Amino acid sequence: MAILRPFCAIRPTKEYAAAIAALPYDVYDRAGAKAAVEANPLSFLRIDRAETQLPDEIDMYSPAVYEKARSILGGMVADGFFTRERTSCYYVYALTMRGRTQNGLVGCASLDDYQDGTIKRHENTLDAKELDRIRHIDALNAQTGPIFLAYRPKEELRELITRHKTRPALYDFTGGDGIRHQVWKIGDDVEIAKITRLVGAMDALYIADGHHRAASAVKVGLGRRKRHPSYDGTEEFNYFLSVLFAADELQIFPYHRIVANAGHPPRAILDKLSDSFVVEARAASLSGGLPLFLHGKGDVGMYMEKQWYRLRARPHLFRGDPIGDLDVSILQEQVLEPLFDIHDPKCDPNISFIGGVHGEKDLMEMADSSPGSVVFSMYPTSMEELLAVADAGGLMPPKSTWFEPKLRSGLFIHEIEA
Repeated sequence: MAILRPFCAIRPTKEYAAAIAALPYDVYDRAGAKAAVEANPLSFLRIDRAETQLPDEIDMYSPAVYEKARSILGGMVADGFFTRERTSCYYVYALTMRGRTQNGLVGCASLDDYQDGTIKRHENTLDAKELDRIRHIDALNAQTGPIFLAYRPKEELRELITRHKTRPALYDFTGGDGIRHQVWKIGDDVEIAKITRLVGAMDALYIADGHHRAASAVKVGLGRRKRHPSYDGTEEFNYFLSVLFAADELQIFPYHRIVANAGHPPRAILDKLSDSFVVEARAASLSGGLPLFLHGKGDVGMYMEKQWYRLRARPHLFRGDPIGDLDVSILQEQVLEPLFDIHDPKCDPNISFIGGVHGEKDLMEMADSSPGSVVFSMYPTSMEELLAVADAGGLMPPKSTWFEPKLRSGLFIHEIEA
């Protein structure tokens, strides 16, 4: 059964919340993070990416960077930009994008649930990316980036969250990207106990986004257990900051593929695809989103030499395998590897990935600006597909999902023992 517990958050004071809240640290490169902080000096990126506060010649993984993060957070708390809750609370965190709202429950998930598979994963992690956040958490004695978790819908919990949203919000602001962020505090002991019970009745939680942050928080917690061999399981390092969403409220966007230097004339590519796909030439719909001729699972848009094609996967390609039946898996096995010799898309320089809200027009512009390239516009992986892969203990291919809107960092900080 899943474990969730409330916590005493460090959080921004109301007047500074909008300025402090920042996109996750890993959506920026170094130059982008520095520019974002220069545009907004209160941005939490000052702490999440503290190299922005040091000379460019300082290595971004230098001990000085993590010490700087610790110093800035301590200073902002001392100066009144943040406040510490005196009692443990849960929070409702609602994000609204283009009129669509997803309602999260903020609390702390269990390290042991991660270890024993109650919290299920669908991606591998890279040690180098984990090490950065391990050092960050260790230096701050705090987790600053929430893990994005999903759960199968539970109506009693949805009703409780909806009821709390009728009360005055703790925060209510709209970011520069048009995403509205609203937060409500749940401090009533009876309601807290009810939430804990409802989550405790769930068989599993699923990492939607934040696999590296989760792995890093768990490794720090395991390290602190060794440091404190008499731990009893109640210490804060046994838990990690999370936001839980009902799976049916979440929206996955696709990760598109662009192959450079295709190496084959269009006619040869089309001929080689005919065994696996029904191929149809289609006109551009000139939409801001997906090509309108992509109707559902099994559809892939292909754009080359200023022409769109609809590739409809033939029925024999679907074998009842949660991983093999994913559109991204079929594309990899039937197209990218045999036609373009792309065996490992994680490291092949001939392929790049375009995620999120980039639509048809953007993809056409990218292809047209790079002669000889081929774009593959994907239909989004569904939440049910993600849950099925995780339930089967499988791992999705690289770049299978892109979640929007992104959780903001800096709204909730979870302190752990030194």
